Amino acid sequence: MNEVIVIGGGLAGVEAAWQAACAGARVRLYEMRPLKQTPAHRTDKLAEIVCSNSLKSDEPGTASYLLKEELRRGISLVMEAAAATRVPAGAALAVDRQQFADFITERVEVHPNIEIVRDEVTAIPRDAITIIATGPLTSEALTAEIMKLTGDDQLYFYDAIAPIVAADSVDTSIAFRAARYGKGGDDYLNCPLHEPQYARFYQALIEANSVPLQRFEETRWFEACLPIEELARRGVDTLRYGPMKPVGLIDPHTGREPYAVVQLRQENLMADAYSLVGFQNHLRYGEQARVLRMIPALEQAEFLQFGQIHRNTYINAPRVLAATMQMRAHQNIFFAGQITGVEGYVESVAMGWLAGRNAALFLKGEELLIAPPRSAIGALARYVSSAETKNYQPVNITFALLEPLEAAQAKSVRRKRDRHLMQVELALKEWDEWLQGIQREREPVLAAAN
Repeated sequence: MNEVIVIGGGLAGVEAAWQAACAGARVRLYEMRPLKQTPAHRTDKLAEIVCSNSLKSDEPGTASYLLKEELRRGISLVMEAAAATRVPAGAALAVDRQQFADFITERVEVHPNIEIVRDEVTAIPRDAITIIATGPLTSEALTAEIMKLTGDDQLYFYDAIAPIVAADSVDTSIAFRAARYGKGGDDYLNCPLHEPQYARFYQALIEANSVPLQRFEETRWFEACLPIEELARRGVDTLRYGPMKPVGLIDPHTGREPYAVVQLRQENLMADAYSLVGFQNHLRYGEQARVLRMIPALEQAEFLQFGQIHRNTYINAPRVLAATMQMRAHQNIFFAGQITGVEGYVESVAMGWLAGRNAALFLKGEELLIAPPRSAIGALARYVSSAETKNYQPVNITFALLEPLEAAQAKSVRRKRDRHLMQVELALKEWDEWLQGIQREREPVLAAAN
């Protein structure tokens, strides 16, 4: 075993490959595209983002910010790419998807320790140091192999992609620029609806024809990414308390808060495309065009991408993985990314970061890393390795996963916001101290790679 094999060229896979290579390991990174495409990807680029272009909140004091800051301080390739290709999105970190994938692909292609192999892996090598980072769209052949390896039934849920419209097809005499509560200036385009307009849109949405699901016995949606039509069926006002929430927005045309609002977020640096925030769906394409054009300001919308539905596959990680991301039964095999049961791009990157570092250490015969308990990465690793397995569900990073403050610390601050700020501060302090030792050993290799 003189190299690390990484299966999957998504965000987790490229981060794992980069970390292992920068730690001195020789890496073979397998990506099956363009030889074999997935239902969601469009290009052959590494780290292609297929859903929202948002990497979620980057506002200090949030759990999402903490996770990204840990990765930034850990010299993450994906975070470097995000900084280089960032587009306006208020307090969120959003990227130009094409430039983001181009940036990462170019960096990985020229790394002296990484070989990219464009081929589908259908069998998992049992005698090699391997990181499985095939993501939510793992091919059927490899899924069968993973089932054999883990000795567990396949787990899955359905995920959906939001539509994207051409910027010049949005009626800006109706739509207005603003971010909720003024955070982030005017980074979002907002399409307001008054009550009768919302009622007509809601009725059309719940009556629209969806694409039928096939080959699967049941539908298990991930609650944080429900299709809008599924969300709407829970009640007439559900959308107004969810993706169409008007709170914190004032329509400059009326001087009042709209009854409901659809937010559009910039997709790229050219600002010629916008995604409908929270509007993932699995309606038929013709139905999407008909229903979504009932939204004021989108009557003439040109759709660059319609919403889609696809299967997300993940393992019952607590049964098989340690907090190092390696299998308990096969210690030379690691998992990373969404297939472990984390949800979200940055969460996937974090598991790739940890798996890549540990695979390189395993190759050298050195002690593997356990992320600090207060850290966001430590919290995610703890969840995927020790959560309750009876109803194991994918998770985003939240304060509920982080270690709580000690009683005296919590008592010293009354506001939840201040408690969260203290948790972030303590976590980053612990993270920095933990990084000091391992970064000293890695700096010469990083310098050579760059």
